[in-house]
Amino acid sequence: MGKGAAMGRIAFDIVVFDLDGTLVDTASDLAAALNHALGALGRPSIPEAQVRSMVGHGVRALIHNGLAATGEASEALVDEGFPIFLAYYQAHIADRSRPFAGVEAALSALESEGIKLAICTNKLEDLTRKLIAALGWAGRFAAIVGGDTLPQRKPDPAPVREAIARAGGGRAAFVGDSISDTDAARAAGIACVAVTFGFSDCAPEQLGATTLIDHFDTLVPTLERLG
Repeated sequence: MGKGAAMGRIAFDIVVFDLDGTLVDTASDLAAALNHALGALGRPSIPEAQVRSMVGHGVRALIHNGLAATGEASEALVDEGFPIFLAYYQAHIADRSRPFAGVEAALSALESEGIKLAICTNKLEDLTRKLIAALGWAGRFAAIVGGDTLPQRKPDPAPVREAIARAGGGRAAFVGDSISDTDAARAAGIACVAVTFGFSDCAPEQLGATTLIDHFDTLVPTLERLG
C-alpha cells in the first residue's frame, strides 16, 4: 500500500504533471514570444489558436512549427530564432500565463493526502523553474524534470521515470494533455490522466490516455477510481 493510500483515499505516492497546457495556460505568452521571433525573421504572425496546437515538444520544435507555417523552416532559421524567442519569453514568461481553473485546489487536495507532486515537461528546465516561481509555486514540487534535464525527452519514458525517482519513488500517475505525455506514461508503465482542454494537436479521445478529465475539479475523484 502506498503512502497516499495509507493517509487517504488515493493509492498513489506521486502525481507527475506536464506543465504547458496541463497545469498552466501558457498559450498567450508562448504565442507572443513565437511571433516576436517570427517578426524578427521577417515572417508574419500566427494566431494564438494555431500556436496552441504547436506546443508540447520544446522550444526548438515550436519555432520550427512556426517557421513551417509561414514558409521555409530550415535548422539554420531555427538556430537564428531560438535566442530571439528565448530572450523575449524569459522577460514575459508569466505576463498572461495562469493556472487552469481548479488547479490550485486540486494540488492542495493532493498535498493534504500526503501525495508528492512532480513536474515532467518538455519545456527547458530553466524556463520551467522561472515560470513556477513566477506563479508562486517555488518549493511546491518534489521534482522538476525539463526537456533538457536528461538527454531524452517525452515521449521517451526516461524523464517520467526520473521525475518519479527524484520525488522519492513509489506508485505514480501522470497528468498531461498531449500524445507525448500519454506515450511517455504508457511506456513508463503508469496510469495517465489526460485533460481535454490542453494544447494537443489531436482529439483527446485519440491520445490513448487511461482516462480523460474536462476540469481539475474531477482530478481527485478520478485518481481515487484509478487507484
